[in-house]
Amino acid sequence: MRDIRPRNRKTALGSAGALVTATLIAGAFAAPTANAESRPGQDREARGAAIAAERAAKAGIDWKDCPADWGFEKPIQCGYVTVPLDYARPDGKKIQLAVDRIGNTGTKEERQGALVYNPGGPGGSGMRFPRRVTTKSALWANTAKAYDFVGFDPRGVGHSAPISCIDPQEFVKAPKADPVPDSEADKRAQRKLAAEYADGCYERSGEMLPHMTTPNTARDLDVIRAALGEKKLNYLGVSYGTYLGAVYGTLFPGHVRRMIVDSVVNPSRENIWYQANLEQDIAFEGRWKDWEDWVAANDATFHLGTTRADVQAKWLTLRATAKKSPLGGVVGPAELISFFQSAPYYDSSWVPVATVFSKYVAGDTQAMIDAAAPDLSDTAGNISSENGNAVYTAVECTDAQWPTSWKKWDRDNTRLNKDYPFMTWANAWMNLPCATWPVKQQTPVNVKTGKGLPPVLIVQSQRDAATPYAGAVELHQRFKGSRLITEKDAGSHGVTGLVNPCINTRVDAYLLTGKLDGADVTCTPHATPKP
Repeated sequence: MRDIRPRNRKTALGSAGALVTATLIAGAFAAPTANAESRPGQDREARGAAIAAERAAKAGIDWKDCPADWGFEKPIQCGYVTVPLDYARPDGKKIQLAVDRIGNTGTKEERQGALVYNPGGPGGSGMRFPRRVTTKSALWANTAKAYDFVGFDPRGVGHSAPISCIDPQEFVKAPKADPVPDSEADKRAQRKLAAEYADGCYERSGEMLPHMTTPNTARDLDVIRAALGEKKLNYLGVSYGTYLGAVYGTLFPGHVRRMIVDSVVNPSRENIWYQANLEQDIAFEGRWKDWEDWVAANDATFHLGTTRADVQAKWLTLRATAKKSPLGGVVGPAELISFFQSAPYYDSSWVPVATVFSKYVAGDTQAMIDAAAPDLSDTAGNISSENGNAVYTAVECTDAQWPTSWKKWDRDNTRLNKDYPFMTWANAWMNLPCATWPVKQQTPVNVKTGKGLPPVLIVQSQRDAATPYAGAVELHQRFKGSRLITEKDAGSHGVTGLVNPCINTRVDAYLLTGKLDGADVTCTPHATPKP
């Protein structure tokens, strides 16, 4: 599952990613019911989570002005929540999770609690969520009246016991090797890099790695809920955040008040995570072609050709040129993919990416260098893209069993690359550390409806590249009573962040009143970008 955020920080965007997710018996902190099909030791972890939540409820959060270098203006406040590193040992080593909040903008009577957000990844920080209030986002104005907006850095991310797998200076070095191999020697070189990266994760973050899992992040989420003083959780998860929500809803069904999942990871055990990445390669190719069709339809503006084939030919020429001689010495095919992939991710990138491409074809090479070159100053440890990549790798590799046979990886990706070349090999190399992962890989949670789970609202665009549509259908079937809103003939990732009244009004209604339609809803697409 590729990260929901384009890895080049100079591209637009936000997440919408990337990717990524105790029944109340006698009170808010009663011991949760373990998933009957989960791995041995789950009962201990369930008890540990209940103990940690009870302690957090008593301790609360010591809210203060955010540290100046965190970049969050008043009246946003920051604090920490303490959780066990290992929930099977709640009295063992603890780590602190960074959280922030902004109070509801309405009256005391209008307040309905806290709305907690995860943007995806895995490896994404949710700490910018309260800024939707300070920047006066019109889409969230009604919800902000009723809810405190709460963000957090998941374990391993940012200010929450950050992990690392490689020196950040090395991580941003460019140009990297062309992801598409020309020979067996190229493949051997990439395999060596992947194995070294996995070893580096263990050397730099070995104590954390066995506990970097989605179920543990879901337990963390329940401890945060308790620390906030909330008996039940209101949650918004995007991309990988939908899988986090699905796992939370399975482990703590009676602790959910309202839950929206937007751009959904297929939660099937068979999909997490190797198959998810193969499915993603296919979906990215489809959305890449959608973008090329749009560029061709706007040839009067971009002058990149009047057909998809014209645009594709120019893309292949650009790749070949950059492979032979990296633009500015730093932009090769890998950096180009990192930049261009934001177009199939987000419609909001269609115009910026096409504009840069157009300038390049017209002779302005510097525009492409400025847009696609890695940010060589992006080495600030716990908030660097290296940290985000480390968490992505650690969670996906530890969450589930991955194939260890190189023959399988090679066969599957060689086959896919013939018809879906845009992302296939780049995605394979990004995930290959999981083939030699140095800690025990877990069995994914069997996502299903548990006692007390309320209706969940699922929102999905039909042609989403990062989280293909089948994932929303699968979760809809697993969460009984859920409702699915489909944005037909659209493909942007992160639907709740777009202007589409058919969706926006239903999101508001659900969060403010709990109301859902009597049946699933299909919405016409939001407006297509205009040059």
